[in-house]
Amino acid sequence: MLRLFCCIFILSLAGCQSAVDNAYYGMWEKLGVEKRDILVDRVEDAQDSQKDAQEQFASALDEFSALINFDGGELEDVYNNLSDQLEVSKESAESVRERINKVESVAQALFEEWADEIEMISSANLKRDSKRKLSETKRKYASLLKSMRKVEQSMDPVLIALQDNVFALKHNLNANAIGALQGEFNSIKQDVGSLIKEMNTAIAQSDEFIKSIKG
Repeated sequence: MLRLFCCIFILSLAGCQSAVDNAYYGMWEKLGVEKRDILVDRVEDAQDSQKDAQEQFASALDEFSALINFDGGELEDVYNNLSDQLEVSKESAESVRERINKVESVAQALFEEWADEIEMISSANLKRDSKRKLSETKRKYASLLKSMRKVEQSMDPVLIALQDNVFALKHNLNANAIGALQGEFNSIKQDVGSLIKEMNTAIAQSDEFIKSIKG
């Protein structure tokens, strides 16, 4: 019974969000801004958030490197800097997630509207061409979304590893403990490198998608 109630509650929340989104899109359409335009803006926003996240994760890695290469001074200061970098990295990752979700929301609304409008086209040739364009756009979008979701998933292992090391240092904050983190650093460095490459791929795909939808 509780599970059923939870499912109904979640569905009602989704319905409320959908209604809010539709009202939002409707407001902009009255001002001459179509869902296509909003989608382009949100894809660009997602690009920007990934670029910011690239810089942030690289900055966190630099701070970890400073910790690994610690050769005197206040160890607690270096630890605090790494802890701060972790929190900012979490915020950057959440921004990426939120903007990807916003891209998905408007894309679904656009494709539904597009399909409905196709059914109202009386010309067989125009209807066929519009269906082809919709199918092509959905295919490119699906590839883009897959790439962005891959980025989203790849952030988590890096964040978890950084958090593990921050907690480990917090409980054993001395110079002797740093040597044990060298292997961890190499692993995180590799993960960050892979993440940045995946972000570059998603950013490039975003450019291509924007060009195709504007055309």
